[in-house]
Amino acid sequence: MKVIEMLNITKEFPGIIANDNVTLEVNKGEIHALLGENGAGKSTLMSVLFGLYEPEHGEIKVNGEFAKIHNPNDANRYGIGMVHQHFKLVQKFTVLENVVLGLEDVKNGLISMTDARKKVLEISKKYNFLVEPDELIENISVGQQQRVEIIKMLYRNNEILIFDEPTAVLTPQEIDELMNIMKQLIGEGKSIIFITHKLNEIKEVADRVTILRKGRYIGTYNVDDVSVEEMSELMVGRKIDLNFDLDEPNLGKTVLKVENLSLNSNDTGRKQLHNISFEVKEGEILCIAGIEGNGQSELVYSITGLIDDYEGAITLDSQDISKKSIRFRNTNGLSHIPEDRHKYGLVLDYTLEENLVLQTYFKNNFNNKGLIDFGSIRKNAENLINQYDIRSGQGPITLARSMSGGNQQKVIVAREMEKEHKLMIACQPTRGLDVGAIEYIHRQLIKQRNDGKAVLLVSLELSEVLGISDRIIVLYEGKIVANLRTKDTSERDLGLYMSGAKRMEDVTNV
Repeated sequence: MKVIEMLNITKEFPGIIANDNVTLEVNKGEIHALLGENGAGKSTLMSVLFGLYEPEHGEIKVNGEFAKIHNPNDANRYGIGMVHQHFKLVQKFTVLENVVLGLEDVKNGLISMTDARKKVLEISKKYNFLVEPDELIENISVGQQQRVEIIKMLYRNNEILIFDEPTAVLTPQEIDELMNIMKQLIGEGKSIIFITHKLNEIKEVADRVTILRKGRYIGTYNVDDVSVEEMSELMVGRKIDLNFDLDEPNLGKTVLKVENLSLNSNDTGRKQLHNISFEVKEGEILCIAGIEGNGQSELVYSITGLIDDYEGAITLDSQDISKKSIRFRNTNGLSHIPEDRHKYGLVLDYTLEENLVLQTYFKNNFNNKGLIDFGSIRKNAENLINQYDIRSGQGPITLARSMSGGNQQKVIVAREMEKEHKLMIACQPTRGLDVGAIEYIHRQLIKQRNDGKAVLLVSLELSEVLGISDRIIVLYEGKIVANLRTKDTSERDLGLYMSGAKRMEDVTNV
């Protein structure tokens, strides 16, 4: 039985046809993967199904009946729920308040949370979510926030569940947990539409896969009948190679030196970083590996200036930058691809061309006698759009907010790669990207290395850690527990260091 039929859907935005006569059919009780490049129209198609957009053409059937879905409330009435790529949670509300938002139980003019609390606790216990109902959203981890989004769907008794890039922000352990939850939900008779770029995840849990390319329907396949390589080629239209044979690094002088860096948590007073010391040299990619929450973010925030209350010294190209401003660091050799593209990477209500010059608009090439040279800014954007294959409906004047997550990431990568720098800090640089974009960015990072730049990579993806780095240092509970040459390291050993089950004897100075 087909629970969802999206027939000949066309959705247009200014300058772009996001969905061009697309058909998607989902069977009851299956995990149906939706695969495509960044900007292929996957999220748009699901936003049509969830009532966030209305299509120009096409029809939707739910359980064999034609459905009119004008907004998310309509979608919920048809039993459709959605976990968005960028969560739709109110940061200042509690878990419980977010779950019941829009479905509040009002008694005698007052909101009653008694029954809601009981139901949320029952759902949390059943799926082992371990989420505290009274905790503020801003105080819980990204993985826990995603669980809140899932609880929201289950609280509304949704039977058709849309997961839009659900693993893009999760640790490997959290991904395994989510895969098990999805299988459990299917076992209970629910149906899932699963948007992901990670082909191995599709092979692990999906029954069928529908592939889109540049807004058009390519085909629907039984997952058992197509290989990872075939899916990637169908998705991007060419063969993809993510295997790189790195030559021995041609090391130059030290570009970044971190000495005895320590950081206390403002909330608990406990140490988040313990006497961290290491160096990154010209011509190498050094990767910081670790399970999320073990100090990687705090380390990068300290180096880039987003945190300034640390102890210790940070030297960039022989200059002590420990007390320097963020602008000083950005204009004196540091480029930074941040892990949170919305919070630290983009101004979402600025245009693409404005975001590409956020750190350089005041420089001579974009400035004429104290006035911004908008012609140069436009030309810069056009060049980078072509060079980095940034897909946007209105080119340079496209608002960043309206772009797909993957293309937003490409904007940041283009800006930071092309800015004059000696050190590239790349935090989760391929998060949410398709295999074609991942291949391109990996090649760009390797080119940086081969051109004599120093690269500090922070990644949760073991394939990325082992695939393009020369050295790896592992953080566990804010301490360096291993300093490894990549070519001498296995995935198993790396996992042991990351979990704290193993540590090297002397890693005080790396």
